[in-house]
Amino acid sequence: MENIKFINNKAALSNPDKYVGITIDVARTLESWKQSLYSFEWLDENGQIKRFEDLNGAEADKRRAVDDALKNNQPIEKPVLGIGMLDNVEIGSGRAVFLTLSTKGLKTMPVHIPVSCESDFKEFLAEVS
Repeated sequence: MENIKFINNKAALSNPDKYVGITIDVARTLESWKQSLYSFEWLDENGQIKRFEDLNGAEADKRRAVDDALKNNQPIEKPVLGIGMLDNVEIGSGRAVFLTLSTKGLKTMPVHIPVSCESDFKEFLAEVS
């Protein structure tokens, strides 16, 4: 998993002054995202990421695309995260990337966040080693 080549997300590239790149701790970020109003699409009743076969068709297709990109050593777009109405992490773009890589045990991940949310993400930053 260490050889994943992340590239900038199109949303961040189209508005470079509005986004900043950070590296997040995947587990802490996932825990916050579980409060999302949209988490039911990817989480089971126990709050765990659904198995591939339990995802609906569109979400399964997105997960398959991430798996295929990984298998073929293709670059992966960084997810775009923000803070939602309930003060939890929301995934604006790249939900399948974030959650698929989470299931594969990735501990940290580069993402884009709005510059306006930078202070809100301090608790989700990965430890620098």
